[in-house]
Amino acid sequence: MMKKIFFALFIILSVHLSAQEVEVVKFADLQKKILYTEAPLTVFNFWATWCAPCIKELPHFEELDNSENVKVYLVSIDFQSELDRVKKFVAKKNLKTEVLFLDEKDPDSYMGKVSNEWSGAIPATLFVTDLGKTYFHESAFTKEELEKAVKKYLN
Repeated sequence: MMKKIFFALFIILSVHLSAQEVEVVKFADLQKKILYTEAPLTVFNFWATWCAPCIKELPHFEELDNSENVKVYLVSIDFQSELDRVKKFVAKKNLKTEVLFLDEKDPDSYMGKVSNEWSGAIPATLFVTDLGKTYFHESAFTKEELEKAVKKYLN
């Protein structure tokens, strides 16, 4: 019995320790990350735990984050009251990509600053080159579409 308890605790701790922590940010903090990118291409994927297409494409961004020349941020726009839900989701899915929880009450206050093309739909993705050029995509990506976009924006 004690071995089973130890094993269960080990599994829980392993999942918790290996998953990415969730950083709570205001839009001003996110804007600094957008303006001062370090990688040749930085990708900001806006998603929420309640968005099925968002969840479906997360593995593509996880894989992309392991690519050379690309930095990925998964930006949760879940409601402010759902931070714990996001943390549990990140741990359960064992996400390794850096997760930012956007702590803002009014999406209209920041959407136009991310891109004037953003209608508010998610998933939405902002690509930023190290030269400051931006590209915005408002819909889900297949793995192939994301790879094609990255190749295009890196060149």
